[in-house]
Amino acid sequence: MARLLVIDDEESLCQMLEIAFRRAGHDVETASTAPTARQKIETRLYDLIISDIRMPDATGLELLEHARATRSPALFILITAVPTVDTAIQALELGAYRYVIKTDRLVEELKLVIDRALEELALREENTRLRREMLRAFARDNILGNSPQMRQVLETVRNVAPTNSTILVLGESGTGKELVARAVHEASLRREKPFVSINCGAFPETLLESELFGYSKGAFTGADTSRKGIIESADGGTLLLDEIGETSLSMQVKLLRVLQERRVRPLGGTADIPVDVRLVATTNRDLQKMVAEGQFRGDFYYRISVIPIHLPPLRERREDIELLARHFLAAFASEMRKPVNDFDPQAVSTLLRYRWPGNVRELENAIERAVAVSSDRDRVLRPEHLPESVTGSAPEAPEALDIPDSGVDFEEQVGHVEKRYLETALRKAGGVRTRAAELLHISYRSFRHYAKKHGV
Repeated sequence: MARLLVIDDEESLCQMLEIAFRRAGHDVETASTAPTARQKIETRLYDLIISDIRMPDATGLELLEHARATRSPALFILITAVPTVDTAIQALELGAYRYVIKTDRLVEELKLVIDRALEELALREENTRLRREMLRAFARDNILGNSPQMRQVLETVRNVAPTNSTILVLGESGTGKELVARAVHEASLRREKPFVSINCGAFPETLLESELFGYSKGAFTGADTSRKGIIESADGGTLLLDEIGETSLSMQVKLLRVLQERRVRPLGGTADIPVDVRLVATTNRDLQKMVAEGQFRGDFYYRISVIPIHLPPLRERREDIELLARHFLAAFASEMRKPVNDFDPQAVSTLLRYRWPGNVRELENAIERAVAVSSDRDRVLRPEHLPESVTGSAPEAPEALDIPDSGVDFEEQVGHVEKRYLETALRKAGGVRTRAAELLHISYRSFRHYAKKHGV
């Protein structure tokens, strides 16, 4: 059964489609005016929206744009009695699923389109479920990193996971914040209970509230049945509020009440429902700065940041780049059945030089692309397999230097830098000096000279 919304200014057509689709087992709502349609789109989630293109107070294309602006996940089907090529092209460019012409076989054609759409939705959901299961397994055993920063993160996860304390995971986009949240759940006493997540920035506030708290029958137009919210669904387990910095001040008040009282009241409900959830929140924003600027409630911030875990950007833990790259290489080579199993030394150097503004996610995408474009004859990945954004990037800009009024010992400072590079290269090369020299792009004789100079 699917949730459908039919929009048409001809009420008779709405009624006909409602009857036909209800007989087919679907949950159907209708709207004959644009304001009603917009209100329904904003306050309820639908699987499919079927809308006429030409109506007195709005066009179907305008409603399609409104649905996309409110981040409705529904597939949009447009119907019209006066088809034009330009309109059809525009509809598809805006993201419409199908464009159907009104004929005496409209009901039959729509049923076929709906069946195909539901099959596609089911496939998407299955793919999403499989990806989540893979991610769950990876989070449990494979948060990779040998850098001191990541060892500290893993140690913190191990220590705090068995508690019920609220956790705030901080870090730039692509650093793996959700992965850490899942690892916390898997290592906790709640691991047999649900892990439920929601992206707070993916919904308008009205829809986010109904998703979080659920609603009672009759709470608003279109609420024909009661629905359990995400918070209640996570009872006994872990609730991940992804991108918590995107919530409004009013929403923060409501969430604070849930955290303090351990109770949730559905929209339109008259009684509180007790809930037992462990909250993990993530954000890529500076919440302390937002508190100072009045954009985030201080009491809510202190309530969610009992245990902050900061994930460093990849550029600050370069020791992990090759480790992660090799992990992704093995995974994608196996998935794509490619014979490639190693990196050319120049490819490794290229990966280490790049700044990775998209962090681990960008690195993963780059290795996936490199494996995909490699041939069945390739056994190693070379720089030409990597994206141009990586191979064509300039070396990372040096940090700004601060020279005190008393001055600095130039030779001593340069010596410190040279020694650090030598030691780091040796660690990466497993103590093999010829390999370390290659990483530094110097001759083996030069490496020996600098190693002797600095006592390495």
